[in-house]
Amino acid sequence: MGTFKGHLLPAVFFFFFSLYYSVLVSLALLRGQRFLKPPIPPKEKRGHRWWNLVPVEAMVKVFMCLTGIIAEFFYPPGVNRLRIIDWDDPRRPFLFSNNWQHVTMYGFFLLSGMVDIVSQSCQARQNMKLERAAEALSFCTLALLMVAHIETKNTLEIRVHVLFIVPTLLVGLVLIIEVWVPDQPSLWVLKTWMGLVFSTWLLQICIVLYVPPSGQPWRSENHMDISFLTIFFCWHLGLGAAILATVYGICSLWHHHCSSWTEASGVEYQPCPTGYRSEELEKLHAGAELQDGSV
Repeated sequence: MGTFKGHLLPAVFFFFFSLYYSVLVSLALLRGQRFLKPPIPPKEKRGHRWWNLVPVEAMVKVFMCLTGIIAEFFYPPGVNRLRIIDWDDPRRPFLFSNNWQHVTMYGFFLLSGMVDIVSQSCQARQNMKLERAAEALSFCTLALLMVAHIETKNTLEIRVHVLFIVPTLLVGLVLIIEVWVPDQPSLWVLKTWMGLVFSTWLLQICIVLYVPPSGQPWRSENHMDISFLTIFFCWHLGLGAAILATVYGICSLWHHHCSSWTEASGVEYQPCPTGYRSEELEKLHAGAELQDGSV
């Protein structure tokens, strides 16, 4: 990950993941949902088709993490960083510390994806608290790894990574709170906003460290260069809010357009219940069957 491509891969993944959550949050707010994502029905009520049993979001998370782990160990082709200790040296020094830090990061997000799969596909009922706890653990671990990551860096890299830790910790904190309080829209918005800042700032790190637009590298000994990093981070706070507001506006137009079309066609819109209890789902199914029988 200590290359432009190594930083770009997680940055793009987190950015699109944050955009996806921006859409989810926007639609949840417009529909007045109690929870961000309605709980999955019990396993026996989902049917037997594979797309009803396989959590796509979790599978994407697992695939991207495995890709990152393989790249850390074996990219570019021909290298092998699986060794953690140099046994040929009498001092037995540790090897590839940066790569092992990145692998640890990917490993905890991989664990989060596996927990999602087990919760949504293998258990009789989804365990949303366990999913949020695993995701919170991933972000808190990432923040801890970043603290260790900057110990041997220059002033420039320390500043960009410290600013990166800020949204990381906030996302982890919100996820911890959501383990017990999952039905707070303000937390959804804060988590998504910080996720956007987190991902766009990681893209900014790629530019600062590897492809500066001026063609000249940033100077870690120059106070003016360092001070502008904080200014740019503040701009990213505004950029994340602007992206979230834009997504909300687009979803609002789509939502109102679909609502007006539904009303014009004479079909009554009834939102899906968003609680944890399956009794509400069963009542909705029973009501739909009665309506079908009366037609």
